[in-house]
Amino acid sequence: MTRLVLYNICYGIGTVRKRQLPLHGARYVIGNQPNVIAIADFIAEYKADIVGLVEVDCGSMRARRVNQAEVIADRLGHYTAYSCKYGKNSINQYLPIIRKQSNAFLATDVIHGERFHYFDEGIKKLIIELEMEQYAVFLVHLSLQFKQRQLQLKRLYDLISEIDKPVIVAGDMNTFAGEKELTLFKQAAGMRSANEQHQPSFPSWRPKLELDFVLYQDGIEIDNFEIPQTMLSDHLPLVCDFSLR
Repeated sequence: MTRLVLYNICYGIGTVRKRQLPLHGARYVIGNQPNVIAIADFIAEYKADIVGLVEVDCGSMRARRVNQAEVIADRLGHYTAYSCKYGKNSINQYLPIIRKQSNAFLATDVIHGERFHYFDEGIKKLIIELEMEQYAVFLVHLSLQFKQRQLQLKRLYDLISEIDKPVIVAGDMNTFAGEKELTLFKQAAGMRSANEQHQPSFPSWRPKLELDFVLYQDGIEIDNFEIPQTMLSDHLPLVCDFSLR
């Protein structure tokens, strides 16, 4: 059995709500280093084999030049793969703080390959692919715009279609209209959601929206799925145990 934890950690700043901030956008400059350690310790309690981190700061001044992905990986004893989520040709690659906003995979297992793909649409473009011995897993953070999300899902389908192993897709899908946004993608890719009860994951203090997903193909069996109630981020984490059939 393998345990996957998916967590949008909101750059480690904690559950700071907009109305608590002195200025709009202050979340992009206010850091919270003790909270990053608390997140690492929380993940360690769950003994995850694979961790997908969305919204991780990889060394901006907000994080005091500390790479949160590496800090958490070191604390867990995991391998890590991460990159800025905006794409090589984005102006965001040159902006302070913003250019360090990333997604990351952490893993204990032997990695057979890692690839960084990019959507053509949207601002958040990064797709991380980890190839394991018997399966592949993708990490994404989809656009805030519905039309762009649908185009991104088409690109994701094309990537998955090239894989000759069972695939897992994990990420913050920003499905503000509900899981129905993913219906065509799931049908085309032969995927199902591990969250059969459609438990919401956002916001953490009063969950209403199902934004975060673990999707899987045939060849993978879900042994357990839960969404722990914790206030370390504005999203709740997803914990998914799976086996290969």
